Amino acid sequence: MTTHPILREVTERIRARSRDSRSTYLQRLTEIRQRDRGSDRMGCANVAHAVAGIPAADKIKVVAERAPNIGIVSAYNDMLSAHAPYQGYPDIIKHEARRLGATAQVAGGVPAMCDGVTQGTSGMELSLFSRDVIAMGTAVALTHDMFDAALLLGVCDKIVPGLLIGALHFGHLPTVFVPAGPMPSGLSNSAKAKVREQAAQGLVGRQGLLDAEMQAYHSQGTCTFYGTANSNQMLLEAMGLHVPGTAFIQPGDAMREALTREAVRTVLGRAAEKPYAVPPIGEMVDERAIVNAMAALLATGGSTNHLIHWVAVARAAGILIDWNDFSELSEVVPLLTRVYPNGSADVNEFQAAGGPGFVIGELLDAGLMHADVLTVRAAGLREYANIPSLAGAPSEEHVLKWHPAAPSKNEAVARPASAPFSATGGLKLLSGNLGRSVIKVSSVPDDRHVIEAPARVFDSQGALQQAFNAGELERDVVCVVRWQGPQANGMPELHKLTPPLSVLQGKGFRVALVTDGRMSGASGKVPAAIHVSPEAAAGGPLAKVRDGDLIRLDAVAGTLAVLLPADEWAERETATMPDLLRTENGHGLGRDLFAGMRRNALTAEEGACTWL
Repeated sequence: MTTHPILREVTERIRARSRDSRSTYLQRLTEIRQRDRGSDRMGCANVAHAVAGIPAADKIKVVAERAPNIGIVSAYNDMLSAHAPYQGYPDIIKHEARRLGATAQVAGGVPAMCDGVTQGTSGMELSLFSRDVIAMGTAVALTHDMFDAALLLGVCDKIVPGLLIGALHFGHLPTVFVPAGPMPSGLSNSAKAKVREQAAQGLVGRQGLLDAEMQAYHSQGTCTFYGTANSNQMLLEAMGLHVPGTAFIQPGDAMREALTREAVRTVLGRAAEKPYAVPPIGEMVDERAIVNAMAALLATGGSTNHLIHWVAVARAAGILIDWNDFSELSEVVPLLTRVYPNGSADVNEFQAAGGPGFVIGELLDAGLMHADVLTVRAAGLREYANIPSLAGAPSEEHVLKWHPAAPSKNEAVARPASAPFSATGGLKLLSGNLGRSVIKVSSVPDDRHVIEAPARVFDSQGALQQAFNAGELERDVVCVVRWQGPQANGMPELHKLTPPLSVLQGKGFRVALVTDGRMSGASGKVPAAIHVSPEAAAGGPLAKVRDGDLIRLDAVAGTLAVLLPADEWAERETATMPDLLRTENGHGLGRDLFAGMRRNALTAEEGACTWL
């Protein structure tokens, strides 16, 4: 299938834009790869330290036999349900490595926080920047520089982007990501959302809400809605960084261990009939791989957080992308899935319908992904259009088989590119006198794509909730929530605003949210212009908005503007962030430690990077 002309055009534009930075990046990789392997290159004391804690047989393999040594970087903790399964993975990996004549060491651990726990609390203000802490932690782990390959264990929101950014700074290493899978389905996401709306109206008490939440989040595994964590897994499949079809196999499935062992075989180049050279991750993640990830995100209605994270990921590989690239691709990449919050199905239903393999196959056949990319498997990206199964009785060999994911097993959840849910990816770039922002319209009703209403300005999400509880928002309104960008308070997600805004919209009011904060696409059916850049704390135009200003959010025309004469708007005074807010955002519960990151953060469209 011929590659779609817009896909080619966007890719070529990214390649041209990135020529100098990508060339510098690849030159550095070449220089590093020309060195001798770790235990041959390093001093005797260095090597002795590196192997002092491992079994004697492994010492012989590393030093005398010069066997491959795999570095494991794990985000394990049992606070995150998605990461709790990782506790036993290192032993499985080491066992499989030894069977193959190699060794493996846990190079280090990285922090992993749960946005579900910190949502609406001060801890959420550390969330976005935890990505860069994780990237640095990955670098610290791999900087022992004794490894011939790496396995990265992580699933959730900031963890995967952070691991990937860190790994790309060690881009000379063959690297495979090892997921853990989603929890079994509990209370449906739509039922959970309904209870939250009822609680926002005072119709359900704390115990009723807690019961519903605990039925939804009930065991080990990733949350079952298609948020940032599960979008991470889709994008890793699309970039060829997983064992094919690994993303959404549940932790308790017998296949899970088999796929983890297959990750070891894969990173060592032993997952085919003939051994093969696994490309270093820095060469694999080129502009084509990044565009493939963008296409997969759009085709599945994935998390808007990746308009920040994958910009940062690309930058780590010397590749420069922006929101125009996402927007242009969105015009030609069709929406192929309906997974909550874009539909009622959860990721387990998505997997049963064909999962990532189905989507990748459809996009490849439609010319909407680059097929000629490097992956961690010898067979290339087409292998990622398959679904794995475990053949025969379980044994130490764990015989895995793959079969085509197509056709869809449930077209209410996953449709072919010839008959999509929507001809476009549902992501829109908005621009105007309020700056640049993005809106995810894939689940917003058509009659809500254009909202024009008076503004009500809030300096925090708590202030909006108070106004809602006081009955002050019972009208058509555009809620402007500012001082929520990276430099202001670390750009927390504002999920707590979804229930009250949904209630207002459900009463028939024309409602929208405009913010320099994040929503992760969890705004659901309420139109939300998010990531507004430049942010208010950097003197952006949200700092000029006043109560009563008429705002027009037009996702059809792609505009976001205050409807005022240009000269009046230009002369409007720009507010400064209240001192009380600045003090509250900067102190307590660890926030003091992130002051440097807030000062140095780039804009959301530049990936909110703190390391450039």
